[in-house]
Amino acid sequence: MAAKITYGDVEVGTELPPQTFPVTRATLVRYAGASGDFNPIHWNEKFAVEVGLPDVIAHGMFTMAEAIRVVTDWVGDPGAVVEYGVRFTKPVVVPNDDKGATVEVSAKVAAKLDDNTVRVDLTATSAGQKVLGMSRAVVRLA
Repeated sequence: MAAKITYGDVEVGTELPPQTFPVTRATLVRYAGASGDFNPIHWNEKFAVEVGLPDVIAHGMFTMAEAIRVVTDWVGDPGAVVEYGVRFTKPVVVPNDDKGATVEVSAKVAAKLDDNTVRVDLTATSAGQKVLGMSRAVVRLA
């Protein structure tokens, strides 16, 4: 695959299409199986509350992975992501109901760099709170 967005077609401030990602307890169980991360804070409400959490929380790496989908969907090639980093600021609390939680992600081009790369800054929130801080990706465009 190759990036479908060209360097010349973007400017600083270009906004990527925002996305909302649903997160249910079933999502967390599937992610735990795929990742091997069976920490009970991600599936056992009793345990999560006992250790001081409000409820079961989503895996941080799951939240991080969902957020970068905004960038990979926009550019058209996951391999175009050269760097990606975040700080985990708040957990995504996932109640045991039919709705679960949502992670809302928006992003924009913050800087045009050398070698056809851009820095994209992402904002990820859940329940009105920012869940990722300093969320940035460097992406190589066509």
